[in-house]
Amino acid sequence: MTEAKPAPQPIFRKDYRRPDYTIDRVDLRFELGEETTRVHATLTVRRLDGAPQAAPLVLDGENLRHVSVALGGRELSAGEYVVSPTSLTIPAPGAAFTLATVVEIRPQDNLELSGLYRSSGNFCTQCEAEGFRRITWFLDRPDVMARYSAVVEADKAKYPVLLANGNRVATGDLDGGRHFARWDDPFPKPSYLFALVAGDLRCFPGEFVTRSGRTVRLEIWVEPDNIDRCAHALRSLQASMRWDEDKFGREYDLDIYMIVAVNDFNLGAMENKGLNLFNAKYVLARPDTATDDDYDGIESVIAHEYFHNWTGNRVTCRDWFQLTLKEGLTVFRDRLFSADMGSPAVARIGDVLALRTNQFAEDSGPMAHPIRPESYIEMNNFYTTTVYEKGAEVIGMMRTLLGEAGFRRGMDLYFERHDGQAVTCDDFRAALADANGVDLEQFGRWYSQVGTPVVRARGEYDANTRSYTLTLEQAPPRGRTSAELLHIPVAVGLLGPGGPLPLKLSGETAAGADTRVLELRERSQSFRFEGVPAAPVASLLRGFSAPVELEVERSDADLARLMAADPDAFSRWDAGQELGRRVLLRLAADVEARRPLALDRAFVDACAKIVADPGLDGSLKALALTLPNERLLGQHQPVVAVDALHEAREFAVQALAAALREPLLAIYQSSAPQGPYRIERAEVDRRKLRNLALAYLVTLGEPELVALAVSQFHLADNMTDSEAALACLIDHGGPERDAALAEFHRRWHKDPLVLDKWFALQAASSHPDTLERVTALADHPDFNLLNPNRARSLVGVFGVRNQHQFHRKDGRGHALVADKVLAIDPHNSQLAARLVAAFNPWRRFDPTRQQSMRAQLERIAGQPGLSKAVREIVDRALAPA
Repeated sequence: MTEAKPAPQPIFRKDYRRPDYTIDRVDLRFELGEETTRVHATLTVRRLDGAPQAAPLVLDGENLRHVSVALGGRELSAGEYVVSPTSLTIPAPGAAFTLATVVEIRPQDNLELSGLYRSSGNFCTQCEAEGFRRITWFLDRPDVMARYSAVVEADKAKYPVLLANGNRVATGDLDGGRHFARWDDPFPKPSYLFALVAGDLRCFPGEFVTRSGRTVRLEIWVEPDNIDRCAHALRSLQASMRWDEDKFGREYDLDIYMIVAVNDFNLGAMENKGLNLFNAKYVLARPDTATDDDYDGIESVIAHEYFHNWTGNRVTCRDWFQLTLKEGLTVFRDRLFSADMGSPAVARIGDVLALRTNQFAEDSGPMAHPIRPESYIEMNNFYTTTVYEKGAEVIGMMRTLLGEAGFRRGMDLYFERHDGQAVTCDDFRAALADANGVDLEQFGRWYSQVGTPVVRARGEYDANTRSYTLTLEQAPPRGRTSAELLHIPVAVGLLGPGGPLPLKLSGETAAGADTRVLELRERSQSFRFEGVPAAPVASLLRGFSAPVELEVERSDADLARLMAADPDAFSRWDAGQELGRRVLLRLAADVEARRPLALDRAFVDACAKIVADPGLDGSLKALALTLPNERLLGQHQPVVAVDALHEAREFAVQALAAALREPLLAIYQSSAPQGPYRIERAEVDRRKLRNLALAYLVTLGEPELVALAVSQFHLADNMTDSEAALACLIDHGGPERDAALAEFHRRWHKDPLVLDKWFALQAASSHPDTLERVTALADHPDFNLLNPNRARSLVGVFGVRNQHQFHRKDGRGHALVADKVLAIDPHNSQLAARLVAAFNPWRRFDPTRQQSMRAQLERIAGQPGLSKAVREIVDRALAPA
């Protein structure tokens, strides 16, 4: 009988205390081997002022085979230190000293992909959040910042390329066919930013000349077969470096900046100082293998990791509770960059659509937490859309309140005060407030409040005084009875009969711009606009100025008017989405009541106007004509009506396609490609709209329309058009689907990233046999459950994006995902924890589905040896509501 492990205990933000010791310098030597790797670490340590003289030094470690430890050059005997599975303790080592340790690790067995591991035969590292302790004994916490050097030794034939952080200062050959490289990083950093790569790689080189005239060498390292897919990543990096100089005055500080593409990676990318490790999907692009969305994603993620050099590396977070300090801020910065590189409206709509679909759901589920969590059991579980995406929204609100120039002043002061330090969210907010002479104390509640706030709005027009009074109220998030009052910026416009109105608040002498930012700080506030000639329609939350749920009574006619005439592109799209949501929810109610289905004529007319509008580009039209997805629709029902929502949306898509058949066909036929693929904005817009038209048309099932998709699939010279056609055929089913899938697999089965698309398209399909196909694909020879990209492409897409099939009433979809979570967890708990989160909203469904999901959660919870990452999510999901 084995003794049960004690339940993992939470760590609380309120319990933070600085360490007794800090480490000023770290000198590492790695002897990389096929069976074992030996790591030599020499730490220069000092006791911090105020720490007890007799304080022990306790270093973190995990999965290390301890070899030796020496204090001040003297090797310690076994009785002079204590080694446990998770720590090395030196009793009262002194005020200042060097500590040298030697450990052995087995990177080839590290399927957790945390610490030092092997990917496609290459050595690489991932140390955020707590992976460095899997490499050597260390104070593995972000507030310990040290200068690092690393000597990497390996077999020269197998691993000709040896990389680490900083600047390369020496290389040479060693005995036995081995060689070495020494790297030195002059900037202090926390251990989570350490990086090492060794392998048979090829370099795609470039350079960047900084505004001060320094030439920085740029290197993108990939496997030999991928050297022709790096040009876009290099251009994106160069654009990011120039943009950060122009917008924020931030210049790169090392002589070299390196990116390495890795096939096995738990996340998107990692900002290690000077040596970024990337999931290969966010580096590699060629027109025949990457879609327009892939190109945009690469540009965004490259920028994100580069921007971390200042917002995350030069200034880092004091503890992991402050994660949004670097991630929310850097997401916001990469959003600004993406908006400048492309269409601001399209970028903003994409941001908000993702936020509402994913983060709003997280806010209402068992894993709800503020952007600065108060506790955690497994830190990796808090790399969430709340910390990242809502965190970015919070930064954006401060920029809205301060203005672009004021925000820049605050950022400059933040860097001036804290360069080289590990700081808190409060330090950031204080810099912005002090630089602008404003009080952001109330605004700081956004960092600690859980859930999505509700803003209620009502308007009243007085014809006698030609005035319009807008009353705004803030209410607690749904399901919560109370909340502190927040400081909420609400961007407002008014549409009169002739279009947008210049706005003049009561007490002002003259009207101003047609958009005003109102600051809601009380439970209820009223704002009176004067000089309003007729009853207007209010355009609220323009640009989505705050991450809130808006409650306002507006007629379908009001929404149609906003949809047709609002000058704010986001609000125009949003009005269409709200109108579409109403239409679809009414249809779902008709399905449940077994009433005949008919698509609202006014909605069809509104969509027809979008199709015909010459003032909208193709991307905006495609976004406006895309109906709300089933997950978003379910968030607006007290109990998610899985089958009714699916039937209603399928009906609406086909009815809209039938009603708009001729204009959609005209769009498709008139926008055929002229010449080879080009990644230019006008061409992206053309492809977006043309492929949306094709998706609608194929749902009609007419042979000549299905033939359009077949022809596009075979003739496409780019992955954007090929993937779009294949998605249409998969949803259509029949022999056309099977032939296209077989051809796509034959063509791309040796390309891992493209094959991920093949799995993902089938997992996301609306076709009735999707569950059976996903079940079969899980046993496909090309499916590897332990590769994060491949697991996410099938299991993750099915569990998160395919609401109808995952939540089949027979429970087989739930059982499939639970099986895979249990299979993955012993090897890669981070990946398993992300997949098991698909069960979090189980209480929002009907009793049959609730019972099915609860049974799977209880089965997972009962698994012996369950990781603490999965345990935390499952326990929170099962906890009493």
